[in-house]
Amino acid sequence: MKVLMFGWEFPPVYSGGLGTACYGLTKALAKKGVEITFVMPQGPLDIKGDFVNLLIANNLAITNITIKKVASLLSPYSGSEDYYQRYQKIMQTKGNAEAALYGYNLHHEVYRFSEIAKLIAESEDFDVIHCHDWMTFPAGINAKQIKNKPLIVHIHATEFDRTGGNGVNQYVYDLEKTGMQLADMVIANSHHTKHLIINHYGIPPEKITVIHNAVDFSDGNFQQFRIRKEDKLVLFLGRITLQKGPDYFIEAAKMVLEKDPDVKFIVVGSGDMEAAMIQRAAQLGIGSKVLFAGFLKGEERDRIYKMADVYVMPSVSEPFGITPLEAMVRNTPTIISKQSGVSEVLRNCLKVDFWDVEELANKILGVLTYRHMHNELTILGYHEVLQFSWDFPADKCIELYDKFGGRT
Repeated sequence: MKVLMFGWEFPPVYSGGLGTACYGLTKALAKKGVEITFVMPQGPLDIKGDFVNLLIANNLAITNITIKKVASLLSPYSGSEDYYQRYQKIMQTKGNAEAALYGYNLHHEVYRFSEIAKLIAESEDFDVIHCHDWMTFPAGINAKQIKNKPLIVHIHATEFDRTGGNGVNQYVYDLEKTGMQLADMVIANSHHTKHLIINHYGIPPEKITVIHNAVDFSDGNFQQFRIRKEDKLVLFLGRITLQKGPDYFIEAAKMVLEKDPDVKFIVVGSGDMEAAMIQRAAQLGIGSKVLFAGFLKGEERDRIYKMADVYVMPSVSEPFGITPLEAMVRNTPTIISKQSGVSEVLRNCLKVDFWDVEELANKILGVLTYRHMHNELTILGYHEVLQFSWDFPADKCIELYDKFGGRT
């Protein structure tokens, strides 16, 4: 089985959960014999080689996966304003001739990426097309038209998740809806996401298959002892955006500190609400107790999970949420919002409505105060999450590939 896959990002260059999910899924698929050509945008600061050359291919160490990087200014989790800033930077540093290689705005660049997809589709041999999230949908549609191959679109988040339902970007919404309408099958990463797709996009339930995400723990020894330190540490790790609920985390931190002033809070990540959250912590008089660490990955990310006494994911609307699995497999007790896909499948964690800041603060204090609760969540959570292998999602994807693409 040969799959042409379009995505936003892929490790080691990634900035969020989509890259982590794509890596875990494709790695599991490749081990099961699926041949994958993964196409992704790569900005000029990361590309090595001639910018005029549209495609730069390199083989990963993982057998059966080939990455094709398209010279593009598209970037995950960004909007029109972010794109415009990147485009202006190219004009200022490289000149108009260099900038002319890219779309003059986000809409045009998505279109340009989809046109390059035609060239890839013409030159590649594949049985099925698999696209991850909205930026890649036009590319997948073009590839489908070129080779008349089945299209599967994978929804990791919708515009309603990203905006909380307020100020939905009509352009993004239209691309999402068109992609799902023209696809042969839609994969939702949770029932939470499936319900959004049905209610807000009008996609028939029978066209949607739910495939929950997993966690890849094959590259680390997670049975190591936790890192000991004097302070009690509460962790938020994720993009600092409306969707992830960092404001509720800060408000809960204030309530916790009123009961226990010896607790420290750390915010790992970046996003458009970062400055506002720093300012809010200062307004509440807890600025010295809240550390904003920026974006971490690799060993630094692993270390901060192991240092934390409790991990909190207070997302307003979380299609799935891989970070709780990452925390639990590192023996960190976890609190998650009920408004998340991962809450459908996790048992050994604490759950709270994202808006209930008082209850969130109570649960944080409970984990920090009651050693028995902390130990139970640590042990049971660790053993539960070991069952979340990417093999199961990969098997379900292969079933869809076989159904729509057939075996070669």
